[in-house]
Amino acid sequence: MQERHYDVIIIGGGITGSALAYVLAEFSGIENIALLEKYEGLATLNSKASANSQTIHCGDIETNYDLQKATEVKRKADMIVKYCQKHGYENKFLFQGQKMALGVGESEVELIKERFEKFKELYPYLQLFGKEELKKIEPKLVFDGRGEERAEDIVAMGVQSEVYTTIDYGAMANSFVQNAKNVEGKTCDLYLNTEVQNITKVGDKLYIRTANRLSLSADFVVVDAGAHSLWLAHKMGLGQDLSTICIAGSFYLTKQKLLNGKVYMVQNPKLPFAALHGDPDLLADGCTRFGPTALTMPKLERYKGCRSVPEFFQSLNFDMDVAKVIWQNFGDSEVRDFLIRNIGFEIPILGKKLFVKNARKIIPSIREEDIYYAKGFGGVRPQVISHSQKKLLLGEARIGENPGIIFNMTPSPGATSCLGNALRDAKSACEYLGVSFDDAKFDAEMMQ
Repeated sequence: MQERHYDVIIIGGGITGSALAYVLAEFSGIENIALLEKYEGLATLNSKASANSQTIHCGDIETNYDLQKATEVKRKADMIVKYCQKHGYENKFLFQGQKMALGVGESEVELIKERFEKFKELYPYLQLFGKEELKKIEPKLVFDGRGEERAEDIVAMGVQSEVYTTIDYGAMANSFVQNAKNVEGKTCDLYLNTEVQNITKVGDKLYIRTANRLSLSADFVVVDAGAHSLWLAHKMGLGQDLSTICIAGSFYLTKQKLLNGKVYMVQNPKLPFAALHGDPDLLADGCTRFGPTALTMPKLERYKGCRSVPEFFQSLNFDMDVAKVIWQNFGDSEVRDFLIRNIGFEIPILGKKLFVKNARKIIPSIREEDIYYAKGFGGVRPQVISHSQKKLLLGEARIGENPGIIFNMTPSPGATSCLGNALRDAKSACEYLGVSFDDAKFDAEMMQ
């Protein structure tokens, strides 16, 4: 079989890998690119619309972001909007809408008010909504099942319209690859049903072994394979300081549109997981989707049987450092109670009874008969553990210790940051290969 050689091979056809293919094709001097995806189509795992909250996480209502992180995430989120506007994807898979972060009770109300004052300069469109304003724009946040005002004080910070809030990342991933393939003078080959089993470096050349026995090689490789990125790094003897545990997120759907926009709750700083939020779902005609839950899961992929269980334990790379981190996080009674409660959310009949009690913090009047378990929704989020730092690393992780190859793990807000991460990795590839990157063109087309 004849070897196919590329300047850059990208492993993983989700939103992160597809964004890199587009940025390399459109803005770099790299001419030959290949994108390898193990399944039958692009974005069939965590990037598809049913696996995530379909949210552009720009930092305005994410209460677990400090000002520095929010500033950086906003810069990358703006790139998504700019890309969609360039190609005319508004109201195709990019949508405007109402969104807010809701504080319930005295301490959360005070936190939201303080946060509004701190963040309003970065996000000039932000508004502060008291109970009277919320009666008009999100009345179900205010009134209980008897039609009376809820007893707790509430306040929200957010925006009513004219801001892009919602996106189908799966559709966006497909658009990236199609646009990359259309760039004149560039080769951007897509290999579907191509599972990578191993990567071997010989001299300056990287050889890719695949399950379908293709003969592929590259001068530079970027692995954007979700939870499998660390698994492939470990097989090369890289990233040994890191381990992953996997958290699956499930959702409950309502049978009607209960909220007019996105409503996010205040993040508990002790819980390294997303807070409950309600979103109008693109796949369910705007009916409200609540979630995500947080279920620890001993496999790297959701809804794919047990095929990735062995790979999970290899990526866990278990030792006493990992044991200490797990104990520190899950030995805490508040975290432990949270995880046990989330296991309960998965149990038929009982799960709905338990979940609706949580959802009442957002909509006091919601009833069991209003919701149902969203079967087949949700994905897996790799949470990275550092052995040397002896802690859970929240957010993204990157391994670049061996020249010529990068491994990325991009849980939330990885989808929002896809173009920013692609810019970073494209520049790394160009520098390594000694080719140009058109910063001026990228700034003009992708930056606000």
